[in-house]
Amino acid sequence: MSPAAGVKAPLLPGSSKSAPAKPPSVSGAVFNVSTSIIGAGIMSIPATLKVLGVVPAFVMIVVIAWLADISVEFLMRYTHAGDTTTYAGVMRESFGRVGSILVQICVMITNLGCLIIFLIIIGDVLSGNQPEGSVHLGVLQQWFGIHWWNTRAFALLFTLIFVLLPLVVFKRVESLRYSSAISVFLAVVFVGISSVMAIMALLEGKTNSPRMVPELDNKAAFFDLFTAVPVIVTAFTFHFNVHPIGFEMDKPSDMISAVRISMVLCAAIYFAIGLFGYLLFGDSIMADILVNFDQNSGSTIGSVLNDIVRLSYALHLMLVFPLVNFSLRANIDEFLFPNKTLLAKDNTRFWSLTLVILAFCYLAAIAIPNIWYFFQFMGSTSAVSLAFIFPGAIALRDAWGISTARDRILAAVMVVLAVVTSTIAISSNIYNLITENQS
Repeated sequence: MSPAAGVKAPLLPGSSKSAPAKPPSVSGAVFNVSTSIIGAGIMSIPATLKVLGVVPAFVMIVVIAWLADISVEFLMRYTHAGDTTTYAGVMRESFGRVGSILVQICVMITNLGCLIIFLIIIGDVLSGNQPEGSVHLGVLQQWFGIHWWNTRAFALLFTLIFVLLPLVVFKRVESLRYSSAISVFLAVVFVGISSVMAIMALLEGKTNSPRMVPELDNKAAFFDLFTAVPVIVTAFTFHFNVHPIGFEMDKPSDMISAVRISMVLCAAIYFAIGLFGYLLFGDSIMADILVNFDQNSGSTIGSVLNDIVRLSYALHLMLVFPLVNFSLRANIDEFLFPNKTLLAKDNTRFWSLTLVILAFCYLAAIAIPNIWYFFQFMGSTSAVSLAFIFPGAIALRDAWGISTARDRILAAVMVVLAVVTSTIAISSNIYNLITENQS
């Protein structure tokens, strides 16, 4: 039987045959959940404030965090009611084989896209990039000059072999709790330094007043508001790691508590970086906020702060990488080898999948210079499906007869909002692309 269909064990349990490992603590789960949430999404949050305005962006962050918490509760409750321990398994119980395949495909698209984005950003930080002809040097090139060993290809290869590979070979999520704690700390450092720079700019009178509400000059501007929603949705999409983290814990309530604490923490971090980033750069803020930090090198102690900001963010992504890889590897294995033994017990399969994923991500990060349209498309399709559409559909399907009237109402609202906003966002992006090409 497929692991997705009914094995009562973690997605990738430890390979030891000795006594069961001690269940992870709530604090350890908070770090793992928070690390799963705060990935590349934090970089684009300031740009959403420019599109939406400060007040609507704050409301949107709170609403999406609240809905994400509800969707996790749906997933955990229906998983414990059935005979499965995976996301694909609970979809299989509600919608059959088709539901399981849909989840696996969405997880693979979302996670693979995130890993490639992580590597591209790390490459930008270390070795720079040349978007649209403008030269953006990385920290290694600014420190040591341009050499063969600090080119994007070599710097990423070195990072992949000596930093990422040792982290992705762990077979239990709990083993990553220390790297996750460091990752959350680095995200806080990123927000802290941005805050200090914004406050310094405020004192020097160099900031622009943030726009509280969006500017709606025409009908197209109204529909452009919906293009910011997928960015925030993607920023809160961690549902592919709910089961690996949750089923290593002793009690389901511990996972719910960990998720709620993480939601509050991450929403605060997102709004803080969004507000201070917007105060610092105003309407000139880019989709990639790191580009703005590079351009701001002329400010007080700018060069030092810019390097710390970029490096802390790159290190943060390096530590998020293994958590996302963990889920991707398990889902690819479940999709390709549904009747094989557990992945953690087959070293050949485990190492083969691990190395193939790393190699593909590396080649894609070298070959693809700009993935922001894909990033937004991902937030309108696979990410929103994992975060809201599938959990809502599970509650509405109610295969185990445990949904309350409140559950059904919330699930229906969640699914309708997700489908409508994603459809408008995709349509608006297509319209903007056609308009840009014609002009």
